[in-house]
Amino acid sequence: MIPDELLGRHDIASAADMEALGERIGRGLVAGDLLVLTGPLGAGKTTLTRGIAAGLGVRGPIQSPTFVIARTHPSLVGGAPLVHADAYRVGDAMELDDLDIDADASVVVMEWGRGKVEGLRETWWDIEIERPVGGRGMDGCDVTRSAEELDADAPRVVTITRMP
Repeated sequence: MIPDELLGRHDIASAADMEALGERIGRGLVAGDLLVLTGPLGAGKTTLTRGIAAGLGVRGPIQSPTFVIARTHPSLVGGAPLVHADAYRVGDAMELDDLDIDADASVVVMEWGRGKVEGLRETWWDIEIERPVGGRGMDGCDVTRSAEELDADAPRVVTITRMP
């Protein structure tokens, strides 16, 4: 369970800060907890999950599950395993059910899961990560950031909400 003091808005300055927040979250999680991570590409969803994994004490490495859809990381300390999943390519809740994720015995972190995984649990945590996606050039025109800029240590805003 995410402690009440972690609910709300968090200003994150770096990837290390994102991992530290994740570790604080992970220390309080137990089997049956579901976290739904939402944010644009490069926002830090997997970085946050690395911290959650450290807090849970599970085996790594923690990598984006985009191509495998779901990875299970067993506990190294006798706790619940972490299921790190990506619902981006999952069409709906029925397809998600086909993955046969043991949500009762695991901590589930679902990237891109908003609108798809809410039926897995009565309550869950919605974690929204915002990052800069554009800006103004020297001439005042809107610009799009490059992939390198998206991966750089840029400020993020993380908002944690207990649902429903």
